[in-house]
Amino acid sequence: MLNRILSGDFPRSRVLTALLVLILLYLATAPFLFSGARSLNVAATICVFVVLVASFDLLLGYCGVVSFAHAMFYGIGAYGVAIAMHKLGPTWSAMAIGSSAALGLSVLLSFLIALVSLRVKAIFYTMMTLAVASAFGALVMRLGNFTGGDDGRTFKLPELLTPAFRLFENDVFGTTINGKVLTYYLILLSSVLLFLLMLRVVNSRFGRVLEAIRENEFRAEAIGYRTLFYRVAINCLSAALATCAGILMALWLRYVGPQTTVGFNVMLNILLMAVIGGLGTVYGSVVGVALYVVAENYLQSLMGGVSGSLESVPLLAKLFHPDRWLLWFGAVFVLSVYFFPSGIVGKLRSTTREVL
Repeated sequence: MLNRILSGDFPRSRVLTALLVLILLYLATAPFLFSGARSLNVAATICVFVVLVASFDLLLGYCGVVSFAHAMFYGIGAYGVAIAMHKLGPTWSAMAIGSSAALGLSVLLSFLIALVSLRVKAIFYTMMTLAVASAFGALVMRLGNFTGGDDGRTFKLPELLTPAFRLFENDVFGTTINGKVLTYYLILLSSVLLFLLMLRVVNSRFGRVLEAIRENEFRAEAIGYRTLFYRVAINCLSAALATCAGILMALWLRYVGPQTTVGFNVMLNILLMAVIGGLGTVYGSVVGVALYVVAENYLQSLMGGVSGSLESVPLLAKLFHPDRWLLWFGAVFVLSVYFFPSGIVGKLRSTTREVL
């Protein structure tokens, strides 16, 4: 049963298995174990970005395609739901219309971009996707009547998903099961299903062909595979999955803006998470996203405590000041790339093979 669920792709490392189980338990029990909105927001962000980063890894890690337009499809999903809910009202039909329109637009755009730009090689394709993403970001700012411009767009959700809705009169394990908790579990369930779908894709015959194209495109074409078809197909699939991630994030935040979706900083975060976790491993997205999001949210608080305990040593207290958290975050990233060049998951798996 488990073999079918994971498509035969087990973690192949005891340490990695333990990490994945801990992360899954944390996500499954977050509303009950931790109080406050911050911890639940961290868990929801991890769920969404696992889908987003894993979908990007389908392109870069499995097919060797470097695209800077991935955040654009993420933004299309978020804006599609936000605009539909804002214009048509907080109904399930509006959510379905916005999601369907966003998915259709993303697949169409990715198909056109791939069909035109995948004929060029290496850096030229990457620069072309960067240009398209930049143009889309400018368009979002220009169409202020629909997107809200620089201020973004807020919207309401159906009553079932609002914080005011209560599923039970009494608390469950000390937690009120309201619409916010239901939204979280909707996001968690959707993320798990999409993650398992990606596991199925990379462990299918289609996924093996993608890896062959990544290793040697000329040889893959020589033995009969239509490499352009496979690269266009994975671009469309990856864009659709990124759009789904954008839809989920919009439902959680009930807000969408250029800096949280289509900004270049979002694309950089996706790339960092993928590299930290390990390219070419879907499980790498889980580990990379969890470490990145937790560090981003709690490193500053941790440094505040360290700085306070070092007040007797002014130089060290200033060095660990919370305002310098980005400096330490960057240092941790550099060290992780140096000691884990194949990512954390790649390193754990190679260590297990050496032991065996």
